[in-house]
Amino acid sequence: MNAAHNVLVTCRRVRKVKEFSSHGDWLRELSLPDDVVNPWHAIQLTDGQYVVCHGNVFDSVHRVCTMSADGRETVHSHGGQPGSDTGQYNVPRHLAVDKNEFVFVADVVNRRVTLLSPTLNHVRHVVESGQLNGCPRRMCLDVQRRLLYVADNEWDRVWYRAGRVVVFRV
Repeated sequence: MNAAHNVLVTCRRVRKVKEFSSHGDWLRELSLPDDVVNPWHAIQLTDGQYVVCHGNVFDSVHRVCTMSADGRETVHSHGGQPGSDTGQYNVPRHLAVDKNEFVFVADVVNRRVTLLSPTLNHVRHVVESGQLNGCPRRMCLDVQRRLLYVADNEWDRVWYRAGRVVVFRV
């Protein structure tokens, strides 16, 4: 949901973000640039810009980027070639944004959650792989309590077999 309480839906295969009213009425559609491949999740910031994470297992680019309000320009980005080093992602799948617009990124294959500044500079890893049994596929941030709820899903190379929610104070 955005500040206007509208629902944002990220459409991965067609590289679009669609906005619907709280009653389900279509409001608008944002087409993402060609270099945003397989977008998983998008959040609209208070200034109208969007934070988008994209990149699937075999894609050459895995990153988080801030897009202009019209979706045509990349304002900031973090990541690039897939990998496990600081500054790299391997399927950045889900986002959460705090009241100061710091960005939490669930990095599925690297089994971690990274915190980025509002300009998408690396701050730190807030969840490390040793704190999870599986892969972080979804997150929810309770801004008032400063709690991050992370869906920790175990993968057996075919199916997600088990899961739990892990809570972290951030």
